[in-house]
Amino acid sequence: MLEDGKIYIGTSRNPDDSINTPEYLELKYGNRHGLVTGATGTGKTVTLQVLAEGFARAGVPVFCADIKGDLSGIAMKGQPQDWMTKRAEQIGFDDYEADQFPVIFWDLFGEKGHRVRTTIAEMGPLLLARLMDASEPQEGVINIAFKIADKGGLPLLDLKDFSALLNYMGENATELSSQYGLISKASVGSIQRALLVLEQQGAEHFFGEPALKITDIMRTDNRGYGNISVLAADKLMMNPRLYATFLLWLLSELFEELPEVGDPEKPKLVFFFDEAHLLFNDAPKVLVERVEQVVRLIRSKGVGVYFVTQNPLDVPETVLAQLGNRVQHALRAYTPREQKAVKTAADTFRPNPAFDCATVITTLGTGEALVSTLEAKGAPSIVERTLVRPPSGRVGPLTDAERQQVMDKSPVLGVYDEDVDRESAFEILAARAQKASDSDAAKQAQPTQPTEGSASGRWTLPGFGDDDKDEEPPQSRPRSGGYQRETVVEAAMKSVARTVATQVGRALVRGILGSLKR
Repeated sequence: MLEDGKIYIGTSRNPDDSINTPEYLELKYGNRHGLVTGATGTGKTVTLQVLAEGFARAGVPVFCADIKGDLSGIAMKGQPQDWMTKRAEQIGFDDYEADQFPVIFWDLFGEKGHRVRTTIAEMGPLLLARLMDASEPQEGVINIAFKIADKGGLPLLDLKDFSALLNYMGENATELSSQYGLISKASVGSIQRALLVLEQQGAEHFFGEPALKITDIMRTDNRGYGNISVLAADKLMMNPRLYATFLLWLLSELFEELPEVGDPEKPKLVFFFDEAHLLFNDAPKVLVERVEQVVRLIRSKGVGVYFVTQNPLDVPETVLAQLGNRVQHALRAYTPREQKAVKTAADTFRPNPAFDCATVITTLGTGEALVSTLEAKGAPSIVERTLVRPPSGRVGPLTDAERQQVMDKSPVLGVYDEDVDRESAFEILAARAQKASDSDAAKQAQPTQPTEGSASGRWTLPGFGDDDKDEEPPQSRPRSGGYQRETVVEAAMKSVARTVATQVGRALVRGILGSLKR
């Protein structure tokens, strides 16, 4: 049943339940993307595991998210269970055997896998705005922030870098607005609050260095098997927006970094996007257009993208049209929306005259699916009712000890497990602020020259207190409280001083005016 250049998915059967033909996914069309849909409990996770094992066995690296923890068992050799051996016999899978696959576990929180990070700069303003659910004015401020960082040589690596840059923008909003456009302090404040929410949700674990290298998820082992990168997403799913944004970022990085290869004999990487509806829920039009662009063009980079979700209506039509390989598990049709989903799913297949797709979709059993893949010249095959083959790896989660054992033998052990905090925007802006503060303090401490008419440079008369510097100033003399009358001597001295000052002033005026008259 196993053939070179093909992935064995299962065996189709006729309307009378007799065995028909094996169903394959040709590797040379593996980068034409795919869709796996079906209601909860219909076998989507097992189908995902079967496809991941098939690609890995063919030497194709795989990246997938483990939502419930069930997919982690793929790292261990399978232990045939009754339902597995029964299914193998039922579909005539005579060469079925257990197998073990090379797995690298990843986790944004560093608990169930190696830390996976990116930087704020690599995330970019569009995805960051999506992650923060930013409004249009806030998104404009975020774009300006990235422009200021690029122009000012301010590396944006983690959340504290971006927060420091926002503080700088708020303090200098008037000046920066004249250069880059309106920067509202209210928008800056809203973004700062959104950053605080992200930090509380654990996003600070995602931003920083060392950032994930794409080459580390595109490895093969010494047997020639492709490594399966499994992202622990059970905790990550508590923040669906962060989960969807992370996977979209990874997809965008693949699109930007990988070279054009055209149509290779097999994909360079296969990417499974589980719970794909989270990517498109309430997504702005510009983001959906971005996803459509990436999915359409990343095929020529040798990357296959497979969306896994419950309902085909979860994926926009513009994206759905790019997905050539389809596996449709059972759907329920209790509500009008579910009935529409059944019709939509049936209409996307190349019809089989032997049965009605819309009817069969609602009656499929667990582990059974409608399968249509691309065949000669990239045309879709006629849809077939197929019993999916049992996986070769373990079905079910690993224990904590088994997971740690796999991580201890990982090819990226020690590469991403420790944070690196190099000089970036936070440190640079803090140093600039300290330098400006020291400069202001120095200016204030510099002595000033006395000017004419000032208190320290006023005209004085000998013997009236100003020539004795050590004398206690009048305001500091102790007083007995209340108004204190002048003594006769003090009054006489003040009168003499006023008389002398008046006479000296008149003499000066006469001298000045007289010289002018001459």
